Amino acid sequence: MYTGVQLSNKNIMFELSPLPFSKDAFEPHISARTFEFHHGKHHAGYVTKVNALTEGTPQADWSLEQIITDPHTSIGLFNNAAQAWNHEFFWNCLSPQKMVPLGDIADMIAQQWGDFESFCDEFVKAGAGQFGSGWVWLVHNGEDLEIRSTANAETPLTDGGKPLLVCDVWEHAYYLDYQNRRPDFLKVFIEELANWEWANQQLN
Repeated sequence: MYTGVQLSNKNIMFELSPLPFSKDAFEPHISARTFEFHHGKHHAGYVTKVNALTEGTPQADWSLEQIITDPHTSIGLFNNAAQAWNHEFFWNCLSPQKMVPLGDIADMIAQQWGDFESFCDEFVKAGAGQFGSGWVWLVHNGEDLEIRSTANAETPLTDGGKPLLVCDVWEHAYYLDYQNRRPDFLKVFIEELANWEWANQQLN
């Protein structure tokens, strides 16, 4: 499974991967300044903390997925490892070119929600209704697609769900550009910025 944050063979440390796009690729929807803080401060901070918490332990050689799904992982390490993984996954869920669902995922969306517009409405509703910080996911649960919101660092990886797409609804993801208008940010994400090629790759 995709890990995002890479292990350095030289230092045996987790590293912050670069963004898969330029910081200004999404203006005016998401500003370069937001990415500077979101990736360069918040995401980087989680990676730094994972290194500090795993230094000198067997977990320094684990993947982030192993750390996240191990039942003995401490809450502090889980929170930082899951946030590092979630953020890396989120960057890949963004596309500078507008896409629409195609192929298998388009068929499944049509089957379950009737049409793309209805799916988008439900996705925005789920993300806007997440109390406090968290994430809203499109997940394959083994049979069907499911829209799921999670609090804080929680991720579908812990209960066997396969993440296909995610939007970050922590305030640092949108506040510089949207202030308190989280639903507007979610609507832009799912209708204009979502990387449906990535989602199909995860499904298949």
